[in-house]
This record gives sequence, C-alpha cells and structure tokens, in this order.
Amino acid sequence: MSETPAVTIRPYESEDAAGLWDRKREFELGIGSETGGAAKLPAYEEKLTADYRARWLHWVERCVEEDPDSVTVAVVEGGDDADEDDADGSADDGGSDEYDVVGYSFVLPESLSFVWDAAVLNEIFVLPEYRGTGVADDLMGAALDCAKNQDLPLDRMVLDVDRQNERAQAFYDRYGFEHWGEMIAREL
Repeated sequence: MSETPAVTIRPYESEDAAGLWDRKREFELGIGSETGGAAKLPAYEEKLTADYRARWLHWVERCVEEDPDSVTVAVVEGGDDADEDDADGSADDGGSDEYDVVGYSFVLPESLSFVWDAAVLNEIFVLPEYRGTGVADDLMGAALDCAKNQDLPLDRMVLDVDRQNERAQAFYDRYGFEHWGEMIAREL
C-alpha cells in the first residue's frame, strides 16, 4: 500500500486558481450526485460553465483580497496531473507543475457575516483519497482560526450541509456543530 504524500496547508495564492477550480468542480459534482433527486446532478453540471468558473474565481480573489486567510488550500508537492481539457474547456492541471491542490476550505470574509451575524463556512472539500488522513481536520482548523479572528455579532460559525450527506454530518458533529435554525427554499 502506498503512502499518502505529505500535505501542506496554507493560504490560497492566485497561482492556485486552476487547482482550486478543479476541487470546486468536484465539490459541486459531488453534491449533485451524492444527495438529492435525479435532477440535482444535471442542474449542478449545467452551472459549471467557463463563465461561472471565471466569476467564481474572481469572487475568490475578492474575498482573499479582503481576508487573506478566508481561503486555505491543501497541497502536495510534485504535481502529476496531466493537462487535459475539462468539459468547460479549462485546463485541468490540479495546480502547478510543482504541486497539486487536494483540498480547500473557504470562510466568507468578515464583511459578509451580516447575512447570518456569524462566520460562514462556505465550503470545505478534500479529494476522496485524502479523506481520513487529517487533511480535512487541518482545513477545518484553519477555517476556525480565520473565523475566530473575525469581529462578529455572534461568536459562532454556520454552514449549510445537506441532511442526506451522512459523511459530512459526522465530520461536523465531531467539531460540535449543532442544528441551529432551519433553512427553507423555493424555486424562482
């Protein structure tokens, strides 16, 4: 059995954009395929266009400009992903020739805390082959540190998790997240 390469946890840099997008894409497709009804995956696939990619990465840059610790990446040295074209036409290199992005956490900047009066864990994702290695714990630690440094109306972190995602539920339970209110939605 091969060992999992050493992972470095660090703040996002602009050079991480391609690898971060690859992980974001997998995050979205995982949500679409692992939870919800049959129509969920096509809806998530449909939104992952080149335009969405550009807009999302621009938003990441804006958030990081405001709070450099808001996006944290987990990287491994010696990137080995081949340059391939994704369905959206973007190069899939996972990162640079020197490293691969294998996970990330994204906490919304303090200025956006007024939506919930709390820190918001927007996303956390780790490639399946790095789950159970402590990478997700390290990313959660970075996310919590970022949130603790924010000046918030409420001293808490909130997130949205699909009730059908038992793996994610168990992870958040380990960190003491509890049910807090109820989100409801309707189609537009």
